Amino acid sequence: MRKLLNTLYVTAQGAYLSKERESLVVSVAREVRLRVPIHTLDGVICFGNVLCSPFLLGFCAEKNVEVSFLTAHGRFLTRVSGPVSGNVLLRRRQYRAADDEAASADIARSCLIGKVANSRTVLQRFLRDHDGGDEKVRQAAARLKNSLDRLNERQTVDELRGVEGDCGREYFAVFGNIINNRSGDFGFETRSRRPPLDNMNALLSFLYTLLAHDTRSALESVGLDPAVGFLHRDRPGRYGLALDMMEEFRPVLADRTALSLVNLKIVSGDGFRKTESGAVVMDDDTRKKVLKAWQERKKDEIVHPFINEKISIGLLPFVQSLLLARHLRGYLEAYPPFIWR
Repeated sequence: MRKLLNTLYVTAQGAYLSKERESLVVSVAREVRLRVPIHTLDGVICFGNVLCSPFLLGFCAEKNVEVSFLTAHGRFLTRVSGPVSGNVLLRRRQYRAADDEAASADIARSCLIGKVANSRTVLQRFLRDHDGGDEKVRQAAARLKNSLDRLNERQTVDELRGVEGDCGREYFAVFGNIINNRSGDFGFETRSRRPPLDNMNALLSFLYTLLAHDTRSALESVGLDPAVGFLHRDRPGRYGLALDMMEEFRPVLADRTALSLVNLKIVSGDGFRKTESGAVVMDDDTRKKVLKAWQERKKDEIVHPFINEKISIGLLPFVQSLLLARHLRGYLEAYPPFIWR
């Protein structure tokens, strides 16, 4: 089983990353702040004004350490990675499945079953922890159960997108109800993406960006093309397969982390501000708190329901990528989604 390696997040503005023998060195104002062996890293994410030497970028590509660049507020810009790994025959099978309506629908349905089941579990855990005291949350959980029953029926990809849209509206309609710290700082009415219009949406969007990075890297590590999806169809610049697969992990990894940060008052409204365009962004201190919580969450261990092994939650994208590859190769009859227990 692959080790859960660290992702290095560089938020210091003006930082310069360079190579020193087998290590990555982070310097700020010519002062060395960090020196870390490259073999301990899985990826590097740079926020804002962060520079990297070409020798380091080449070294990272050689060692399969992906380097991503985001704006200071977390919007993805670009990334540098090494050659695509894996067997070309696997990618050819992926492309053929993506061009087949029935095969695409089967894989898309599995991803959505994982997403809806895990979203329902988030609501059910809230009801369990609060003695089932919120009727709206209970009704939403019941409707998500009905949607799971619908997903067991064979449907086209377009019909599956309709089910996904319905489930997303049901889930986020009551998401504000499961926030314990419901002060004006973290009130939640509806999901807003580009741009996020309130503090909670800004927090969710940032965590989804981190999750997309991890999922894309996992897919590439097993030889799959993260741009060719089954539910999210081809679009220039969009990683459709990464978006497909991360649907299963949003409730477990991102939403639960966001709720913990707010409910435990680890982040506060003072760490967010609204820009002239209306977008809400977080400050550097809050971003560091979120990144720390994200790394800690990835270290939590669970027993994977399909492989029946104890793994770190951060390895879920990698394990699911392996399972999808096995399905496309014909070793598994269907793609088994991750369902949180």
